[in-house]
Amino acid sequence: MSASSVPPSHPAFADRPEVLDRREGPYGEVVLRRHGELLQIIANGCFLMDTSDGRSERLLIDAALSALDGRPTPSVLIGGLGVGFSLAHAAADPRWGRITVVEREPAVIDWHRAGPLAEFTREALADPRTEIVQADLVAYVNETCATYDALCLDIDNGPGWTVTEDNDGLYSETGIASCARVLNPGGVLAVWSAKPSPEFEGTLGNAGLHRVRTEEVPVARGVPDVVHLGVRPG
Repeated sequence: MSASSVPPSHPAFADRPEVLDRREGPYGEVVLRRHGELLQIIANGCFLMDTSDGRSERLLIDAALSALDGRPTPSVLIGGLGVGFSLAHAAADPRWGRITVVEREPAVIDWHRAGPLAEFTREALADPRTEIVQADLVAYVNETCATYDALCLDIDNGPGWTVTEDNDGLYSETGIASCARVLNPGGVLAVWSAKPSPEFEGTLGNAGLHRVRTEEVPVARGVPDVVHLGVRPG
């Protein structure tokens, strides 16, 4: 039997991802696919995330809240909607006040509002604290007049592994200073990464942030996911 004549029900297809949606977005191709029980987001051929394990995304939110030292009803800006783990976790915590998510891909927003990812964020999107902004985060932090107590950044695989070249500058001292601009005094910047980056820790400090530290989440592949944190001086 040739490969072209194998029916979709054949066992050979069991481990192949199924493409649920493929779109050409403003920054290239974005794909949502199902692989077994998992949903996966692929951007320009680069694997971004899936629904297998949201521990590090939840840490991103919890570490930011902890760094705010009990500030009442703090506001949070989440950079990147992804599969929705960060948003869902923030909305499930009554201690957060205003929750704003900036996502640049219209397809990702659609998949949450009326698509396969809705099961992960339906309640969070219905929460009156939640606002979804379709925008590029780099442009947003440079242009917005809004300020926040926390900025939780998860739009790439890390400071050294960006989805598009446009994002590279976000992790420079100038880019971190732009992020700090939208933080209230004493506000925290939390940055998700698929691997530790001592160099980025130095960048956070050089950009003027205080209390810089890194928290790790062990993963099966051996290299831990991490959250880099820094606090804007009061």
